[in-house]
Amino acid sequence: MPRFRVPNTLIDDTWYQRPPGVPEHLAAGGVVVRRAGAQLLIALAREKHGADYVLPKGHVEAGEQLAAAARREITEETGLQDLQLLELLGSCERLDFSRRAWKITHYFLFLTAETDGVPTDAEHHSGVWWFELQALPLLFWPEQRALLADNRARIEAAVLRAA
Repeated sequence: MPRFRVPNTLIDDTWYQRPPGVPEHLAAGGVVVRRAGAQLLIALAREKHGADYVLPKGHVEAGEQLAAAARREITEETGLQDLQLLELLGSCERLDFSRRAWKITHYFLFLTAETDGVPTDAEHHSGVWWFELQALPLLFWPEQRALLADNRARIEAAVLRAA
């Protein structure tokens, strides 16, 4: 896994090695795609305390289904609400930002026609930004960029099937 320097944080291989005794937390999130002519655009979020982009995701609440949690987190972080679930893309595992829990995040692929939104959790999140699937910016978490790169053909095919 490559190393990335972000303010006061180095995301390196140590984030992807589970220390003994660290509790496990489930999370869910989404890759939200919209069409712009022949291009596919991916929705990325930003947290208010940082300038880095992330895929929208967060904790699964007790009794909540994974896809429902992903949909809720997307709305909280981006404001997007008109989301068509296409499929489960996969899961990523790493330490959470506090390095006190092992986070297993399940990522779902959603299609939308929306172009902007207002986060329902505006205290912590600042909105949605759209980027071409082929020209993504640097993401805070390397595994998110890898998820998108590894699934690019699958994302394109799923969106074509949904049309």
